[in-house]
Amino acid sequence: MTILRFATGDATGMHSLIKAVLVAVALAFATPVTAQDFEAGWEAAQRDDYVAAEREWRPLAEQGHADAQTKLGQLYAAGRGVPQDDAEAVNWYRKAADQGNALARIALGFNYFVGLGVEKDYIQAYVWGDLAVAQGSEEAIILRKLAASKMTPEEIAEARKLAREWKPKQLQQ
Repeated sequence: MTILRFATGDATGMHSLIKAVLVAVALAFATPVTAQDFEAGWEAAQRDDYVAAEREWRPLAEQGHADAQTKLGQLYAAGRGVPQDDAEAVNWYRKAADQGNALARIALGFNYFVGLGVEKDYIQAYVWGDLAVAQGSEEAIILRKLAASKMTPEEIAEARKLAREWKPKQLQQ
């Protein structure tokens, strides 16, 4: 219908067609640009240019890109390119962990284990480690064992139950 109005000279139809074409072009190029921006951030971090890495990763992280959220969390944890802030690192790790990012789950579990940016909580450390183990992460086995070594059998049972019942925050409504 829009094409018909455009062909007959209807100005409203022409505006609609132009908008549709612009949206299609923007969508067609959105994914490659995202991948390029993440890679540009990775390359900047490899050069120790953490300010540039943060500049590339932050917009992606804010749009929900789990790998960028994890990398931004790492920048905050180490104070590279941004002020060191364990609570902000935990914030970004949680966003990525909620999307299933195994590395973020390990980092979040570690923060709970040692109490960086969050109150020390061995049950939560175990839960996040267990979720990462379920994804095949061998590193998370160590985190889970460390947490279990500080827990009672009842706490381990509770942590296992929480891990089995875990659902991303956006699905818990």
